[in-house]
Amino acid sequence: MQLKRPVTVVFTGPESTAKSSISKQLSDIYGGQWVPEYAREYVEGLNRPYTYQDVEKIAIHQKDSYERVLGLGQSLVVFDTFLIITKVWFAEVYNSVPEWLEELIGSVSIDLHLLCYPDIEWIDDGIRENESKRLYLFERYRSELENYNFVYEVIKGNGESRIEQAKYHINQLLNSKQ
Repeated sequence: MQLKRPVTVVFTGPESTAKSSISKQLSDIYGGQWVPEYAREYVEGLNRPYTYQDVEKIAIHQKDSYERVLGLGQSLVVFDTFLIITKVWFAEVYNSVPEWLEELIGSVSIDLHLLCYPDIEWIDDGIRENESKRLYLFERYRSELENYNFVYEVIKGNGESRIEQAKYHINQLLNSKQ
């Protein structure tokens, strides 16, 4: 018996836009599988500046996590960031994106991207590095989502407002899948 593919939701957007906290809360609310941001964990564990090869390892881990969670039998999977952010990271920092990553992004099946707008306070946590580029990066992510013809919705506002907007869009998606 083949398992039905879970409904997949990805939180994307610039740094410090509540992606991690909201994605975790929503996976808890819906009883879904949460896939935390791997890049943060990886970079925090380095005792040196990250390299192109490090970002490539992060992308490979994201791909592997995607493939793994599809087979867990969950009805909903919520990703705290995914490959679009990694692609833009490559382009912005290294002026180069691996061809395999471009192909991979085009081949994955994500039902909904929730693009978080940078209208909340920046929090410097020692890992984040683009406070002055948040609006620019928001537009980069939007452009990438549109280039791939991905379904996305923009999430704005503070705290509970973001959660309510995300719940609305996820409910719309879940209702359309019934």
